[in-house]
Parts: sequence; C-alpha cells; structure tokens
Amino acid sequence: MKNEEQIRVIELLMKHLDEGVNVDAGVQLKNPTEVYRCPDMAMREWETFFRNHPQVIGMSADLPEPGTFITCSDFGVPVLATRDQTGAFRAFVNICRHRGVLLEGEARGKRARFACPFHAWTYSNEGELVAVPKEDHFGAIDKSCHGLTPLPAVEKHGFLWVHPKPDGKLDTDELLGQELAEEFDAWRFDRMVSVGSDTYETKMNWKLGIDTFGETYHFKRLHKNTLAPFMYGNVQTYDRFGRNHRMGLCFRSIDELRNEPRENWDIRRAALPVYYLFPNVQLNVLPRSVVLVRIYPDPDDAGRAVSRISFYASPEALKEDPDFVKTTSTTFGEVIRDEDFEIAALSQLGVDSRIHDHVIFGRNEPALHHYHNTYRAALGLPPLEEVKA
Repeated sequence: MKNEEQIRVIELLMKHLDEGVNVDAGVQLKNPTEVYRCPDMAMREWETFFRNHPQVIGMSADLPEPGTFITCSDFGVPVLATRDQTGAFRAFVNICRHRGVLLEGEARGKRARFACPFHAWTYSNEGELVAVPKEDHFGAIDKSCHGLTPLPAVEKHGFLWVHPKPDGKLDTDELLGQELAEEFDAWRFDRMVSVGSDTYETKMNWKLGIDTFGETYHFKRLHKNTLAPFMYGNVQTYDRFGRNHRMGLCFRSIDELRNEPRENWDIRRAALPVYYLFPNVQLNVLPRSVVLVRIYPDPDDAGRAVSRISFYASPEALKEDPDFVKTTSTTFGEVIRDEDFEIAALSQLGVDSRIHDHVIFGRNEPALHHYHNTYRAALGLPPLEEVKA
C-alpha cells in the first residue's frame, strides 16, 4: 500500500474514533435466507463462481523452488500445480491420460516426475508424458498427444491463479483492476515464506463464512477476550475495487501514532488490512505475516463449507521468533474457527429452521451489502431490497 494511502486510511480511522462514527452504507438491506440453504442456488453458485471462474490456489511461496508442486481439488477439478525446472508456474488437470486416475495424491512436495499409481504412466513437471511401461505390450502411443491437460495459470503479484476450464479466460488485470494490482505489488507478497496450513470444516453455508469477515460490529461481544483487548470494534474503513474490496480494521495501537510524524506512519501499526477477492478469498495482512483464507462450498450440501487457511511469514519474522508460526496459527484458529465460524454455524441453524425469510445488513456493514449484491449480479438476480423505515 502506498504511503499516501496508508496515511489516508489512518487519518480516517482516527476521525471515526474521535467522532464516534463508522463507515456508513446509507441504507439497511434485506438478504433472503434462502441464499444460505437453497440447493438450486448452491448449484448455480458452484457452477458460476467455482467451476467456471478463475481461482486463487495459493501464493508464490507455495512453490518456493523449481521442482516443487501443490495439488487442490476444492472447486470440482483436481489440479496439479508445478514450478518447472526453469522456474515457471504451470497447472494441469491432476488426472492420468490412460485410465483417468488421480495422478498425484500428496498435497505438496518436490519431484520432477509424477507416476500414476495405477499403471505408472509417468509425466514431467512440464506436463509431458515421458514413460509408458511395457509400451510394446500396450501398443504404440503418441506421447506428444497424451500429456497432462494444461489449465490456464498465471503467477502475478505474489498469487497463483488457475482457471478450472482448459479453455477458460484468466486475466488478472481484469480480475483485480490497476489500483488493487499496484497495491498488491507494493506489499511485496512475493517475499513471503509458506509456513503451514490448516483446514476448517464447518456446518455453515460458505457465504456465512465470508460474512463473518465483513464487519467489526461484533468484536465487542463475540471477540471480547480475543480481539477486543487490542482492536476497536465497530470502527473500520471500507474501499471497493470492482468486485473486490479492502477493509481497514482498527488496532488500539493507532493512538500511539497521533504524536508521530505522518511520514513515519505504517498502516500495520494502526490497522489490519483485510482484502476480499471475488468470490471466496479473504487476505489478512498482519504486521509480519499474511493469512490467506479460501472458503469453498460443498456442492452436495448447502449447509457445509470447507475453509483452507494458508499462513505466510516474512523471513525476518521467522528469524526473530522461532515460535511465530505456532502462535499465529493458534491465535487465528481461536478467533476464526472457534468464534466466527462457530457463530456462523449457529446462524445456519437459524436459516435451516425456515422461520425467518430474511436477515438484515446494517448501514455499518457495507461489505455485506457488497458481497451479496456482487453475487446476485453475477447470477442475474436483482439487488437486495432496502429496509423501509
């Protein structure tokens, strides 16, 4: 984030604190509860937002050197992503071309060759078919035509993007826009080191998980013993970037900056920038680390979601604090898994009761307005209805 933007956000947070106000969307909106439980809606979202839309599968740090790989299968297509011997990022359908078996079963690792567990057809990390056992028995095979199926893949701004469709369109400039792309470059996410991951399985619709990241109105109550002691609740900034956004969550340490020269201000001392990338990514930029959250629906159960949490740290943080990784993952889990997602699961119980036909998004919850109106627009649905006084 550029210095002038950091100063603007910090000054706005100070103004909110001094005046006792918060961001204001201007209206309250009704969100139909059926969007959290309807099987037909869930299937439309699955096809539109996941099977037919570019996906962030990680950050550059997940492929730290040539020969490394990661796999994922959270959006309907099993993906094998590699960094080849030249350092290039590639992605393929993780399926053997012989009998359609899942090729690589490990989540991550390092190898130059991938051998199918069924018949040992073997592929390079560039996707080429390089060996067919007993080819004289099997019959002649044109290896140049039977490599792994490539997927559109782009590494940019420290992120790894893949499109689930071999013929899918993947344009990161269009996905982010110039302003957000420049902001990501300024953060130097490509310097981060991958330090672990976690998975949360929750009985909640995936959008209820997204919703928990959309406001700080709940901090004083839900996070009274975790976040509230060092973060102000119901105070934030909010900026949209097309389908994406950035929230600035206010640290209590912002008050220490009031007597310091503005040119010395650092947003990470004053606020937690939380970015949302359409449709399912939350990026938390902490003082010495980054947490990438990807929330996926269960296509067979609208009331269940799987969240992939990836932790990254600066080289300096790892050098200074050997316990940094354990502390970060434990703290994050205590807040997000044990508080936010637990309350989202309770919301799912309310939704599934079918007693109320809508929930209300307040004026101080603009991210929720944005999430759901963006989803609705993508599905060809009208905007959310305003609450009439």
